[in-house]
Amino acid sequence: MELQKMGDDMGTERLNGTILDSDKTAVLEDGYEDEEHGLPEQEEFLPHIDSKKLSQFTDFEGKTSFGMSVFNLSNAIMGSGILGLAYAMRNTGVILFVVLLISIALLSSYSIHLLLKCAGVVGIRAYEQLGLRAFGHGGKVVAAVIISIHNIGAMSSYLFIVKSELPLVIQTFLGLTKNNSEWYMNGNVLIIIVSVCVILPLAMMKHLGYLGYTSGLSLTCMIFFLISVIYKKFQISCPHSLNNTLGNGSVVVSEDDACGVEVFTVNSQTAYAIPILAFAFVCHPEVLPIYTELSRASKHRMQNVANVSILAMFCMYLLTAIFGYLTFYGGVEAEMLHTYIKVDPADKLILCVRLAVLLAVTLTVPVVLFPIRRAIHQLLFHKKDFSWVRHVIIACCLLVTVNLLVIFVPNIKDIFGVIGATSAPSLIFILPSIFYIRIVPNEKEPLLSRSKIQAACFAALGFIFMVMSLSFIIVDWVTTGKSSGVGH
Repeated sequence: MELQKMGDDMGTERLNGTILDSDKTAVLEDGYEDEEHGLPEQEEFLPHIDSKKLSQFTDFEGKTSFGMSVFNLSNAIMGSGILGLAYAMRNTGVILFVVLLISIALLSSYSIHLLLKCAGVVGIRAYEQLGLRAFGHGGKVVAAVIISIHNIGAMSSYLFIVKSELPLVIQTFLGLTKNNSEWYMNGNVLIIIVSVCVILPLAMMKHLGYLGYTSGLSLTCMIFFLISVIYKKFQISCPHSLNNTLGNGSVVVSEDDACGVEVFTVNSQTAYAIPILAFAFVCHPEVLPIYTELSRASKHRMQNVANVSILAMFCMYLLTAIFGYLTFYGGVEAEMLHTYIKVDPADKLILCVRLAVLLAVTLTVPVVLFPIRRAIHQLLFHKKDFSWVRHVIIACCLLVTVNLLVIFVPNIKDIFGVIGATSAPSLIFILPSIFYIRIVPNEKEPLLSRSKIQAACFAALGFIFMVMSLSFIIVDWVTTGKSSGVGH
């Protein structure tokens, strides 16, 4: 009877999607009071109630399985930067690379833990709403803008791969020695076709969980890429013909260094290797949307999804870097596929790998688009019900914007270098930490508690990463007149 009375009181006090406590204090938009007011997550305060009748935090019942959620989050983690990991190992050495990769994987898992802890305390599963809860409307705007900037940059980097690689793949298939200037060899035309025919239909899905199958296909393509890298290590002997085929300003390594393994090294390009590794696990804008759609959702279950995804990507990153580096050693290029082409431009296996990578990055674009659309909706239309027209229009506008960037901005890698050096540390380190410090009540965890001190140190580490990355990029601009963009 008491539970029923509580439910009746909550129902009568609901106003415009907001629940008010007995003192008429606004609690949250998604449907439950926070733990500060004595009502933790549903599974804790109503463990005997059927979860099918009451969905946690929102009126949307998650239906995406654990496996599909792992596929979606792994696809969000996996970025175009995987093609540059062997180059990063070349410029850090094997030991330093492994230490950095392990450190970033653990820090990313801890960062997701902070996000889920905040979501559990206030019952909100939207990154922007956490900003609102922590710092008011300004925090919501900052979170939405950072998510949008970062993910637009990631989408653009994927489409840049399509723009540069797809014409070369078609050229190889047709047996041409050079571009014949036909429309089907024009990268700008091809990215528009891919965006309209492949990306837009997938981006019009209502829920992110529906993309689990395409995410699985995308991951399968990258596993094929990894298997091919391992296979080629035992096919290409060292010293290989790479030294004889490099030219036109490309780096040529001496025979003494051609097959030598660098255990630990620091050089001018190490400055770019560190940001590449630091941003290899950026998936935080996608965490809460995937959490929302997870079946039988709980913090523990979602943390397991994150841990499995991070572990899978860690293994893929490490194996790709090791076998790619041990194939070419000092001759590996920043874009590893180009190094294979230098050895044998007509290699059929590498041609298939390039197709697989193109398919993988294309299928990743819709997954990255979802958090941007959600951020726009939270910022501009949060009081309105779902509308298919608005849903489709936002997706179309985002794809048009990204296509225009890829087509008309020739040196966009410099812009992305700055965006990556600012938005990625914010999403991984800074925002989750300060949200945690602000949202978790001091009554539950005092400001000087170990957990909040750790979060403060984590935020400080993010600022250090940001300053360091921006400094390296600016120094490189000043000294060489160009920068090496950081891929997601």
